Amino acid sequence: MLLKQDFFKYQAQTTPHPLAIEVSHAEGCYIYATNGKKYLDFVAGVSACSLGHRHPRVVQAIKKQLDQYLHVMVYGEYIQQPAVALAKLLATHLPDPLKKTYLTNSGTEAIEGSLKLARRVTGRSQLIAAKMGYHGNTMGSMSVMGYEERKQAFRPLIPDVRFIAFNNEKDLERITTKTAAVLLETIQGGAGFIEPTNDYLKKVRERCNQVGALLILDEIQPGFGRTGTLFGFQNYDIVPDIIAMGKGMGGGLPIGAFTASEKMMNQLQDHPKLGHITTFGGNPVIASAALATLQELTESDVMAETLRKEKLFRSLLVHPLIKEIRGLGLMLAIVTDAAEITNQIILKSQENGLILFWLLFEPRAVRITPPLTISEEEIKEGCAIILNVLDQIDDHKK
Repeated sequence: MLLKQDFFKYQAQTTPHPLAIEVSHAEGCYIYATNGKKYLDFVAGVSACSLGHRHPRVVQAIKKQLDQYLHVMVYGEYIQQPAVALAKLLATHLPDPLKKTYLTNSGTEAIEGSLKLARRVTGRSQLIAAKMGYHGNTMGSMSVMGYEERKQAFRPLIPDVRFIAFNNEKDLERITTKTAAVLLETIQGGAGFIEPTNDYLKKVRERCNQVGALLILDEIQPGFGRTGTLFGFQNYDIVPDIIAMGKGMGGGLPIGAFTASEKMMNQLQDHPKLGHITTFGGNPVIASAALATLQELTESDVMAETLRKEKLFRSLLVHPLIKEIRGLGLMLAIVTDAAEITNQIILKSQENGLILFWLLFEPRAVRITPPLTISEEEIKEGCAIILNVLDQIDDHKK
């Protein structure tokens, strides 16, 4: 009880009502509370724990690096094997010309770097992002967030930002020769896991090519195997100019990165020097964890199994209160008729030992983003809890 009191008294909160599970330990697809309760995790740290909690390969890599060195110098000055190996392995799994990576501390920092790079390369200032898009909460990332309710308290933000509707082809006319970059999530996350339709991303790519604008794709949620490919854009037969990544990249540790062509990325080296710097980006311990995560994803059958597991979820989660299941792979959202139903599903499932979560801008949606390593038995276990909760809600309504 004392720890809970201290949590509210000394640690800054993000909402008035956090879920406040007091964590003892976590392993695989389960989180254990200090009161002995066991929770099946269908959220994976909001898509961050791609391989589940404390994956052996990740833990081993962290421990090995701890015995060698921790932080030694600001990013880019010393040659540190884990960071170099991570950047090189990313390059081998990305299409040309995406070959050079800048490592950061988080996804939102990757977005910041991507925006700076786009302005540096094009010499233009205008940025175009999507309505209902989410890219982080630093001032630059918030400026390209397409949800005014979350931004208005912090204005003024950075200028010369315009917004288009995701999947609205007519809006592509707003991309002009004044546009430095178009920034889109490959699959819109906070909006409710909205996929691009009718070759939308291809058409954005073509429009950017026509006017000389860069295309930045935010892969912070869809990336690292969650959609059945290493990155979400690989499902849609396009190549962006810059990709931003984070979350599932680090095996549970904080990391981000943005990748572009060597020619483009080299422009951050000079004019001005130190135009983009970070102290802890590429931290050797975290880079080791990310390297182990990427190795496991690309050397095992984890990604190959993702779409099969999606089918299992869709076959099990059939109920009158579920109006739709959106998303791809293990980036799924149950959509109901009302926010109140969603709230009950999440809170009652937690009472029954299953962790679910909300999506930022779609109050009717329930997030399902489990570890990619989740088993069929665990999927069935969690879905049975959801269906039981839905039956209780349905009975109460009647």
